[in-house]
Amino acid sequence: MKLVRVKLSPEAEEVYTYLNKESGHSKIEKTILTAVDRKVELIKANIHYGEPINKKLIPKEYKEKYGIKNIFWVSLPNYWRMLYSLTEGETQIEIIAFVLDILDHDKYNKKFGYKEK
Repeated sequence: MKLVRVKLSPEAEEVYTYLNKESGHSKIEKTILTAVDRKVELIKANIHYGEPINKKLIPKEYKEKYGIKNIFWVSLPNYWRMLYSLTEGETQIEIIAFVLDILDHDKYNKKFGYKEK
């Protein structure tokens, strides 16, 4: 079995830091932070835990900035989403689950070009 490491992009790290900072006095942020931590553990146990997103829908910014070829989403409380991609690690016995973003539903819809009904 390959080792699975989870890394955060600078964007995801920024949101994670914000959630961590606010979780001391906000139930919503604490709930989302706890869910992110749980989902990371689930991804480590099963790299295909998330729902795959069609390759045609991968935002250009992720392709250009990170060379992303696959993307998965995971549902979080309060309609938030966590996006991650799978890449090979530095060795052949390792897989990197690269967390691209942690975002609310409105930002998710905007990023993927979904329109409200």
